[in-house]
Amino acid sequence: MRQAYKEAAQTQENVDAFYKSMQAVSKTDPAALVAYKGASIALKARSSKTLKEKKDGFIEGVGYIEYAINTEPNNIEPRFVRLGIQENTPKLLKYKDAIDEDKQFILKQFQYISSTNLKNHIKDYILQSNLFTSEEKETL
Repeated sequence: MRQAYKEAAQTQENVDAFYKSMQAVSKTDPAALVAYKGASIALKARSSKTLKEKKDGFIEGVGYIEYAINTEPNNIEPRFVRLGIQENTPKLLKYKDAIDEDKQFILKQFQYISSTNLKNHIKDYILQSNLFTSEEKETL
């Protein structure tokens, strides 16, 4: 799922595959999965035909991400997903309010991530992100 999320940024086919792979996820699943489902919906919405479909899909996807964070506010992975979506969302959608909060949370909690896979996944994102300074990147 992490790899599919990362690859979804590259092509529409990857977005479609990621979206399909997340269909069975529900709000009773672990928060990280719920956040990735939200991301898949938001990413899929970009290719919708009408502005209304794009907006509705984006709102639905963000709803899953916010639900995951509200369910497990100290879980780094949903915050990481939200940060990625916020960084790459057009300003007109007004979904950028938690960028600083999530960025600081991730920087503070990064050293405590026990999963090497997750740690590398987040590190790869940080190293290519424009949200993080070169000093912040060097601390990793």
